[in-house]
Amino acid sequence: MSKYFKYRSLDDLRRDVEERRVGIDLVDDIAPLLSPVTVAGRTLGNRLAVHPMEGCDGTLDGLPGELTVRRWERFGAGGAKLIWGEATAVVPEGRANPRQLLISDETAPHLEKLLNTTRRAHRERFGSADDLLVGLQLTHSGRWSYPEPLLARRAGSIDAIKGLGSEYALLDDAYLERLEDCFVEAATLARDAGFDFVDIKQCHTYLLNELLASRTREGPYGGDFESRTRFIMNVLRKIRDRVGDDFILASRVNVYDGPPFAPDGDNIGRPVAKRDYPWGFGTNADQPERPDLDEPLRLVGLLREAGVSLVNVTMGSPYFNPHIGRPFERPPIDGYWPPEHPLVGVQRHFDATATIQEAYPNLTIVGTGYSWLRHYAANAGAANVGAGRVSIMGLGRGALAYPDFGADLVEQGAMNDKKACIGVSYCTALMRAKNNELGQFPAGCVPRDPLYAAEMKKIGGTANAD
Repeated sequence: MSKYFKYRSLDDLRRDVEERRVGIDLVDDIAPLLSPVTVAGRTLGNRLAVHPMEGCDGTLDGLPGELTVRRWERFGAGGAKLIWGEATAVVPEGRANPRQLLISDETAPHLEKLLNTTRRAHRERFGSADDLLVGLQLTHSGRWSYPEPLLARRAGSIDAIKGLGSEYALLDDAYLERLEDCFVEAATLARDAGFDFVDIKQCHTYLLNELLASRTREGPYGGDFESRTRFIMNVLRKIRDRVGDDFILASRVNVYDGPPFAPDGDNIGRPVAKRDYPWGFGTNADQPERPDLDEPLRLVGLLREAGVSLVNVTMGSPYFNPHIGRPFERPPIDGYWPPEHPLVGVQRHFDATATIQEAYPNLTIVGTGYSWLRHYAANAGAANVGAGRVSIMGLGRGALAYPDFGADLVEQGAMNDKKACIGVSYCTALMRAKNNELGQFPAGCVPRDPLYAAEMKKIGGTANAD
C-alpha cells in the first residue's frame, strides 16, 4: 500500500498541495517542456534530462558492462535531449564501488563506444541526434571511496557514521594538487571520445562537495570561501587551458548538504545535530535543517565566470539524509521513514533551484526532485519552466524506471502511470547489497524491470508496483 502517494488525478494532487500549503505549481499544458533550449550555442530539442544514474554494473577494471550499455541505450532511445552520463571516477582509488566506471587511456575507447551506441539509439528512434547532448560526470568519491575512505576534512557526526576518529589521516595538499590534473586529463579524454560536455561533480558529500564545506581544513584547500573553492576553480581553469572554449563544461552541485539524520524509536529520521553544525555547504550552521544559499549563489557565479554553461542543482547525501536528496515513498534498506511529507522535500528542491535560476537567468539550470511526483512530474516541470524557475527538468530514479518518459511526453502528451517510478528505494537496496561475486549488485528499477526483480530475489527481497 502507498503510504503517501494516494492521488488518482492531477486535481487530487493539487488539493493536497493546497491543503498542506506546499508551494508546488502544477499545470495541465506540458508544452514548456517540449520547447527547445540553447546551451553554449547548441540547441536541445526539449527541456527534459536524464540525471547521472549509475547502475553499478561496470567491469572490475572500470569498463562499461552489458547492463551499462543496455541502460545508456534505453536512455538514448528515451526522448530526453540531455543525457547526463553517470559518475565515472578519474582515479582508481576514487571509485565508489568495485563496478563504477573509470576513465583512463585504457577505458576511454570503450566509453566512446558507449557514447556512440547511445547516439545511434536516439537517431534510430527520432531520426537525428543533432539536438541531443550527452555528457559524462567526472568524480572522486572521497569518504565514500572503495575500498577505503579518503577524507578531505574532519566532519564530526559525519565521520562517526563510519567510525572514523581524529587519528584517521586526511588527504594531503599534494594529493589534491595532483588530483586537479587527473580531472583535467579525464576531461580531455572525454572530449576526445566525443562527449558533448563533462560535469565536474560537486554533490552528495563526495570529495569535491566536501571540499566546499572544509571550513576546518588547514592549508590552501580549506578555511575561507576562496580556499574552499580553490580546487574547482583550478580544475576549470586548467581544463579551459587544455581544451579551449568550445567544449561545454558543467557541474552538478549540492546547494544544500543538510545534517545527518538517524532513526528514532519509531524509525523516523531525526537530525543528529540541531545547532552548531559547521559541516554542511549551503547549510545554516545554527539551524542545519534550513538551507542557507548565500555561498551556493556565490559558487554558481564563479562557475559561470569560469565558463560553466550547465549547472545541475541537487542537495543532500544518500548516505545520511536520503529524504533530502530524493523524497521517497518507502525508505532505503538502511534508512528511516522521512520526518516530513515528501511534498515538503519536493518543494525544497524546487525553491532552491528557483533561487539559483532567478539569480542567473541566462545560465542553463537543470532541476532535481521530480521523481516522487511519478507521472505528474511533467506537470510540475512545465510549471517551473514556464515560470522561469528552472531551464530543464531532470529525472534520476524516474529515468531508471521509465527511460522513455521523454518519448511519451512528445508522442502522447503525458507520462504513463504504469511506467513511472514509485519511490520504494529498491534500486538503493541493490546498490547497498555487496554479497555478489563482484562485490556489488547491479542497480535498477525492481518494480518496473524484470531483470532487476530477479537481482532483488538474490538478496532476499521482492517488490511489486503499486
